Amino acid sequence: MTTVFTAFERTAAAHGGKPFLEMPAWRVRLTYADAATQVSAIAKRYRSRGFGPGHRVALKLETRPEFLLHFLALNSIGVAVLPLNPDYRTAELEYVLAHSEASAVVSAQELDDPPSPGKPVGAAECALLYTSGTTGKPKGCLLSNDYFLNVGQRYLNEGGLCAVRFGEERLITPLPLFHMNALAVSTTAMILSAGCLIQLDRFHPRSWWRDVAESGATIVHYLGVMPAILLGLPGEEMHRVRFGYGANANPKDHAAFEARFGFPLIEAWAMTETGGGALIAASREPRHVGTRCIGFPRPELDTRIDESGELLVRQKGAQPRRGFFSGYLKDDAATEQAWRDGWFHTGDAVRRGPDGALHFVDRLKNIIRRAGENIAALEVEAALAGHPAISQVAVIAVPDSTRDEEVMACVVLSSGHASARETAVAIQDWCLERLAYFKAPGHVVFVEALPTTATNKVQKAKLADFAFSAADSFDLRERKKRTAAKSV
Repeated sequence: MTTVFTAFERTAAAHGGKPFLEMPAWRVRLTYADAATQVSAIAKRYRSRGFGPGHRVALKLETRPEFLLHFLALNSIGVAVLPLNPDYRTAELEYVLAHSEASAVVSAQELDDPPSPGKPVGAAECALLYTSGTTGKPKGCLLSNDYFLNVGQRYLNEGGLCAVRFGEERLITPLPLFHMNALAVSTTAMILSAGCLIQLDRFHPRSWWRDVAESGATIVHYLGVMPAILLGLPGEEMHRVRFGYGANANPKDHAAFEARFGFPLIEAWAMTETGGGALIAASREPRHVGTRCIGFPRPELDTRIDESGELLVRQKGAQPRRGFFSGYLKDDAATEQAWRDGWFHTGDAVRRGPDGALHFVDRLKNIIRRAGENIAALEVEAALAGHPAISQVAVIAVPDSTRDEEVMACVVLSSGHASARETAVAIQDWCLERLAYFKAPGHVVFVEALPTTATNKVQKAKLADFAFSAADSFDLRERKKRTAAKSV
């Protein structure tokens, strides 16, 4: 069986002197040969404790060098890993550990002396990653070695503006190792191409360009918020970056970022469930910069947009699930529901442009249905983001007795701006000048902070829980009136 470790072992044997891993926060630099020596020693310790095929080990580690070394060591002896988000609270941790039936938990205190394993769970996967469900409990996505190797190779096959040069690339990423992008995509792609992974502990805006320059990075992976933040800061170091790869850059920042910093931001789409089986990226022109374009589906990918605007995907041919996740742990019903009618239902709304390019609209759960109109929260957020009073904004749907749902803007104010009705009205007017009247917020609420995940994604379900109870909430629904469009 070919595994992530056997791929690493092959690269280490052929290119041992090449750099494999750099972590500036930990002042660590390892060649493939260095890493192989450490991985072998770690695997020996696990083996001596009785770990082997059928076990699943939870890694309760922050993004640090040992995370990858233990992952590779466990993979080498047939043990699946369960990466744990270090921000989990007690209840979240208890649920995931109980549901996964992990054989053991390895924390920073046990790196040199791993615990003895509990009962085997019959795991045949490479990793078990829990999705951050916004409703209900998180689901455990079973990911095979084939999944990891497929998504890494799919990244290398992208080509176009994302052409990866064997043995030459240095990929810097601030995304955490307990998520699919860094663990499966970045890591595996660099292993397969004898490249170097420069893994940051997180995104540090003020030292970002210094880290990029000093590391010699040639590829950057970005979060949706990063381009806007970097555009708001002065200057940048000289760099060697050839392209950036990520998702959800604000359309208004996309072209400005490329013009200022001199490399393209390649917008891509995938999910933990789809992996490389349905990865789509705007790696070739026309990229339609500023429209949330995610590019043209590859020839081997079947895509369909249903009547609700949801993107449905599958591989062409006799293996429609090739490259996708193996299923949800202990939830065959949810797996088959996601795959109903022979298509994987992504939960994402997209539109197809006249030339066939796909454009991301929003998560279906973030589509606000007001009086028969579908409103993408992302579009409203993008329009509001330029208002001088707004530091951060998230748009959500709230119930409305007359129109089914109404638009609510949850705003973190910039310094010097008061949480007053006048500010709320100014924010609504700003949107009314830029979008159709029905898309403007009917409610504006001022909050101290937006609840976010470890990758800076706003947890909108948590916002909805307290938005109406906030003291600084303003009902502006009566000001939303249809007016004739202004002449341009």
